[in-house]
Amino acid sequence: MSEPIKHLPLVFEEPRGRGKPPIHLADLTPAERKERLIELGLPGFRAQQLSRHYFARLAEDPEQMTDLPTGQRAELVEGLLPKVLTEVRTQEADRGKTRKTLWRLFDGALVESVLMRYPDRVTMCVSSQAGCGMACTFCATGQGGLQRNMSTAEIIEQVVAGARSLARNEVAGGPGRVSNVVFMGMGEPLANYKAVLGAVRRMTDPSPDGLGMSARGITVSTVGLVPRIMELAGEGIPVTLALSLHAPDDELRAELVPVNTRWSVAEALDAAWHYASVTKRRVSIEYAMMRDINDQGWRADLLADLLNARGNWGWAHVNLIPLNEVPGSRFTRSRDEDTAEFVRRLEARGISTTVRDTRGSDIDAACGQLAALED
Repeated sequence: MSEPIKHLPLVFEEPRGRGKPPIHLADLTPAERKERLIELGLPGFRAQQLSRHYFARLAEDPEQMTDLPTGQRAELVEGLLPKVLTEVRTQEADRGKTRKTLWRLFDGALVESVLMRYPDRVTMCVSSQAGCGMACTFCATGQGGLQRNMSTAEIIEQVVAGARSLARNEVAGGPGRVSNVVFMGMGEPLANYKAVLGAVRRMTDPSPDGLGMSARGITVSTVGLVPRIMELAGEGIPVTLALSLHAPDDELRAELVPVNTRWSVAEALDAAWHYASVTKRRVSIEYAMMRDINDQGWRADLLADLLNARGNWGWAHVNLIPLNEVPGSRFTRSRDEDTAEFVRRLEARGISTTVRDTRGSDIDAACGQLAALED
């Protein structure tokens, strides 16, 4: 690269001094929900009714919860269904099939989620942290630093809010349901491991204890926190792992993704291969295409060689991402012809490759842009 890049320090722990979000039933197991109500002096058996209203009926207004006694309804809702997100604004693109929402958390922190409707599915892209401590140089969120981890309920509420908007026919294409969730919004999911794993469990728990989603419809991304990848492989939940690689050589990747100075390209790919071997789930290798930075043909060849060296049984799929450009950034989207050549070289070496369908280019599509504008 033509000039050195200055990095923010990597942050693996959230700053201290912030209060905790209110406890919500999505933070708790079914047994813990009962215990919570009993601690508050309320009937524990009401926990399942509240869970059904939240996860199955997608109820938001306590007045809709007519099976709860009128005299205790407010206490029950306050005890297990406190408000965890407040909508600041929502922008639409793609004729109403893409909706990006800016949320304010209880302490004023801002996060974003995106609902994307495709012909065969509806995908929610959710945030797992307010800000991000990974300091990737081309990422709008990374330049703002980490504010704090999100709670399990704050993560889940993004999905439930999307499900409500679909059920209310607020999204172009008619009523529907959320079929896929990707942890590709603000934050590094594996740096908030406990809450993210809790959110995955709430998504996959059968109704009415959770949303009843298939683990195969959930994708957890990471810049390459190797110990956490290894831990996730042993959880017994076959979500898709997405490794944000962005460069196949350590010199460039260390400039683009500073965590590479802790865990190298080889270490990150070894962990990804281990995940695929244990879960039998193909790993997605995410690669943002940046003009004259990482899109040279020889880098496509090197990437293919690295993947094939770990096994040619189709354990990895490369997902090329046209860069969401950030105003004022030196990083720009690759030329179409360079992306096409990158695809050609990967496929010539037997690597399954796609170019991501970009959505919302006219609504500050890159994660962190909407929040930065609000600040």
